[in-house]
Amino acid sequence: MRVNVDEHTCIAAGQCVVAASDVFDQRDDDGIVVLLNDNPPDELIEDVRHAASVCPARAILLDES
Repeated sequence: MRVNVDEHTCIAAGQCVVAASDVFDQRDDDGIVVLLNDNPPDELIEDVRHAASVCPARAILLDES
């Protein structure tokens, strides 16, 4: 799985960090998503999928091909 984030779409809700803190963080100054790992290990895949599903701005893009 490859993970991408659209910083311009992100609304800094922080749901991604709650769901998958090993993969996502937020910038201190404005709360916008920071991608820590664009190729997470298998044990984090379900957390990343959950993060993408709860993102209110749909700023997390998953490539599972």
